Amino acid sequence: MHHIADGSDDAKRAKKRGSYNCGRCGLPKKGHNCNVKTPTSPPHSSISTLSALSAPPSSASLARHPQPNLRRALSFEDVVPTAGEALASFPEADLDLDFDLDVDSSGLPMSLLWEVLRRLPPAGILSAARVSRFWRETTKRLWRAAEELNVRVPARVQVGSVASMLHKCPWIVKLSIKMESDVDSTMLACIAFSCPNLEYMEISTTDTAINRINGDELGRFVSEKKSLKSLKVEGCCNLGRIVLCSSSLSTLWLSDLYSLSKMVFNCPQLREISLEFSHQGNDGTDLKTLFEGLGRSCPSLQNIHISSMHLSHAVVLALTAAQLRELRMLSLVLGSEITDASVAAIASSYPNLELLDLSGSSISDSGIGMICNVFGETLTRLLLALCPYVSSSGIQFATAQLPNLELMDCGMTICDPNSDNPTADENICELQQSSVANGRLTNQKLIIKHNRLKKLSLWGCSGLDALYLNCPQLTDLNLNSCRNLHPERLLLQCPGLENVHASGCQDILVMAIKSQVCNAYAASENLLLCKRLPDGSKRVRVPHHLLSNESPEDDNKRRKIERRLCNVVVD
Repeated sequence: MHHIADGSDDAKRAKKRGSYNCGRCGLPKKGHNCNVKTPTSPPHSSISTLSALSAPPSSASLARHPQPNLRRALSFEDVVPTAGEALASFPEADLDLDFDLDVDSSGLPMSLLWEVLRRLPPAGILSAARVSRFWRETTKRLWRAAEELNVRVPARVQVGSVASMLHKCPWIVKLSIKMESDVDSTMLACIAFSCPNLEYMEISTTDTAINRINGDELGRFVSEKKSLKSLKVEGCCNLGRIVLCSSSLSTLWLSDLYSLSKMVFNCPQLREISLEFSHQGNDGTDLKTLFEGLGRSCPSLQNIHISSMHLSHAVVLALTAAQLRELRMLSLVLGSEITDASVAAIASSYPNLELLDLSGSSISDSGIGMICNVFGETLTRLLLALCPYVSSSGIQFATAQLPNLELMDCGMTICDPNSDNPTADENICELQQSSVANGRLTNQKLIIKHNRLKKLSLWGCSGLDALYLNCPQLTDLNLNSCRNLHPERLLLQCPGLENVHASGCQDILVMAIKSQVCNAYAASENLLLCKRLPDGSKRVRVPHHLLSNESPEDDNKRRKIERRLCNVVVD
């Protein structure tokens, strides 16, 4: 009776699992006693099992919530990751392994299985490891060959789970971690031990998480990582002091800084630095000493981004004295004490700038005139958001005198202080009221004609009532919260428009925008179906039966324009 019960259990088990070959010798497994010894497992097999049990929830939720970029007022990178990008990067099947000799039970070679698995997110790879022993061994090889990994750490996940995940990927080069819980030096130690070849690291935090890493711990991590090239850390409010020494670091982003007693960056290869300070008025960081040291210890700097309410003319003078000869992009944001004299100092020391961001400053149209006189041939991006002393005349002059301009941001520059703008804070409202007290007009018109301008932002310009644009290359236009813009005084001659943002605008203005962009698209489409008569007297529409005689270039041009549909974003 006992023997019958065992037979029924074996039958149920066989029916559930199916019949397949032995994973050791390849013979049919049913009724087979394998004499081949089981290969020894790698030392980290137990850690891999722990990671497989703890990591899938975070990986799956990471796929649903893509990781955002660091909160920066300006990004020097033109390429922005999309939500559809893979969460891990694996190399092709070019390792020193004999893939052709390894096949699974169904005869699928490892080389093909590798190509399939390397395109899956981490959650899919962890699920594939449960299919069979052959697939599990393949996923182990895949994890060991991983080069890039994006991980979101939920609030209830321990650091040990993250350590087990990273221990499976010893060849990680790029690591991005999104922390939903507090992060401290234990996480840095885990990364330093598990990723010896790390070159790019980014740590971002949610609103509920606190970054408890201090300056000494971060400096020790950077000095020990000899191959680290890029470091981006968010929520650095507890650093206190920071001393970074690295011969390989080229990119440094630190945000939410507050009251640093000492800042020293001894990084001769540093190309880009971004420091964002908190908006608290009692921040005691000495920015003047910072810029004086950058010229001596970081002579190769090309991109500088500083966001602080304590930026002043004295800080700008310290920057100009640093003599950074390779500087090409300069962003000084929220410095209300930066004036036209500061612009003159920047123009005299760095005449080859390609990007200039003085958002939140107190420059006027005179400062814009100096910018146009010095950077007329080099400047491609100009950002003057939150500058209440700049008028529409200054903006028109900038677009007329900067022929290579491709991006311009004038958000909340032409503002009506009497309008209720939820995006403006108290400091900006005070600047607006003082500018009106000086006699500046509130209802202004803006006329821009430019052949290279691709992106224009006029968000929050509530003092703008007339807008005329003639920009053939313009693709993105931001008119959010332009409440006083009259539909009858709006003219958009921009056939290349792809996106128009009109949130917070009147409904009649949104209808006028849609009408103009649709008519421009229809006009550009009809132009392709017209030809001139032999005598050149007038243009006529080509009959449909003659369209087959047109050249392939005309056909490709028509298809390109047919795909160019403008998207009006309201919400």
